[in-house]
Amino acid sequence: MEFISYQNDTIASAFSCVSVFGCLLTVFIFGIFISYRDTPIVKANNRNLSYLLLVSIILSFLSVFLFLGRPNDVTCRLRETSFGIFFSVAVSSLLAKTVMVCVAFKSTKPGSPWRKWLSVKLPYTIVSLCSSFQALICIIWLSISPPFQDLDTDSYPGKIIIQCNEGSDIWFYSMLGYLGLLAAVSLVLAFMVRTLPDSFNEAKYITFSMLVFCSVWISMIPAYLSTRGKNMVAVEIFAVMASSAGLLGCVFFPKCFIILFKSEMNRKADLLGKREN
Repeated sequence: MEFISYQNDTIASAFSCVSVFGCLLTVFIFGIFISYRDTPIVKANNRNLSYLLLVSIILSFLSVFLFLGRPNDVTCRLRETSFGIFFSVAVSSLLAKTVMVCVAFKSTKPGSPWRKWLSVKLPYTIVSLCSSFQALICIIWLSISPPFQDLDTDSYPGKIIIQCNEGSDIWFYSMLGYLGLLAAVSLVLAFMVRTLPDSFNEAKYITFSMLVFCSVWISMIPAYLSTRGKNMVAVEIFAVMASSAGLLGCVFFPKCFIILFKSEMNRKADLLGKREN
């Protein structure tokens, strides 16, 4: 019998430690943002979206544990749909942030028609619609042909590989394809607005985070398709952790550095690009 076991595989312990560390680091950053919630750098780009993004990253790190241990029908269904939904929430939050950057800049001109889009409801509408469509894909997938536990006796002689069968490949790749579409749209839009004034420079961080996210998943696909057994699961776990760490590092580390070590830059004048000489 072959699967990633907590008892016999050091890789399971390594993945568990990295996942717990990433989760605790995200919680620590969440605490920093809560403590400094009234400072300009936290308020500049919709702090509630930042909170939602941090929660989705925490859940993404925790979803790693669904891939560890002996799979069964329940964990197979949860593991394949959970990371798709969690990442769709994270990426749609970044998309909403980028859209608000663009709208806020265009609405600065007198009499601009974009002012009517500066609504509190707009970013939450974007997140809700984008995430709901991914959830709908997963619900249809689970209703028609859900993932299930499968015993592979053909890949390796003398081994029975206990693995998850995706059920319907069409819906599995539809889930991944939609996630890739969200990431691509976020990357293109963030890249287009990355050169806006300093008050809206979070688009630069979003661009880097989406580059990391897309690079990880593009490189994961051929590795995932060319492996079998627990190595295939290890590739998927690595992709989940690497993309979660990329989102966390690119979006939040620069802000935390300014909050903790460059407090003199955490002023409204600096965010408006009016730094004193």
